[in-house]
Amino acid sequence: HGLGFWTDRSAVHEAAAHGKALQLQQLIEGGAAVNIVAVDSITPLHEACIHGQTQCVRLLLNAGAQVDARNIDGSTPLCDACAAGSLDCVKLLLEYGASVNPPLFTFSPLHEACMAHSDCVQLMIDQGALMEARDGHYGMPLHVACARQHYDCAKVLLKAANVNAAKLHETALHYAAKTKNADLIELLVEFGGKVYARDNLNKKPIHYTSLGSPSYLRLEFYETPLTLQQICRVALRGALGKRACEVVSMLDLPNRIINFLSYMPPP
Repeated sequence: HGLGFWTDRSAVHEAAAHGKALQLQQLIEGGAAVNIVAVDSITPLHEACIHGQTQCVRLLLNAGAQVDARNIDGSTPLCDACAAGSLDCVKLLLEYGASVNPPLFTFSPLHEACMAHSDCVQLMIDQGALMEARDGHYGMPLHVACARQHYDCAKVLLKAANVNAAKLHETALHYAAKTKNADLIELLVEFGGKVYARDNLNKKPIHYTSLGSPSYLRLEFYETPLTLQQICRVALRGALGKRACEVVSMLDLPNRIINFLSYMPPP
């Protein structure tokens, strides 16, 4: 933030941002306004959530802070708490009625959580966050998780999200391919990601990888018709979760060895 932002910050903003709960309590008892806004329309509650200051969040909410206040970008305190990965702040805001799906034109709280914090992602899903909410840049929450290469967030989302949902025909698998993340590619395909999906440039995910790279080879492998054993693996992973995947991966080991040997030149 620029100099103007800092010079316009109130004592309430400062106390909230730095977790000075006693000072904040004294300011509130002295009649300080808890909904005062700084430049960029940031409230003290935004500040407390950005920095994960749970005690200050509670004090502000008890004093009448607006739980769904918007800053200049349209973000609410819940968006900031999710971005910070502060599960305690998120839970507290929800207790005070924070909107899980605020009508935003930017990131939703779930989008923000998908940047890095799988526990917040799970909580938002449990609270009814929309899986196909769209922001103005990436698209849906699963797209964010893949673009930022957060495997754990993607894994949580895939239990509830449509793996092939697209923005401008661009799927999460396209994003994973662009980041050259072979593990994410495998995860998405095992949950039903379509390797033949084409974006608005008529490109498949494999077109965003480098020839011969791990991500290229992974997609090339999946572009061949799936065997019955691979189909069963996909189905079991989706139905039973991680443990089933581990078991089926063991069952699939002979097939992997055969596929590897088939690429080796004859003696």
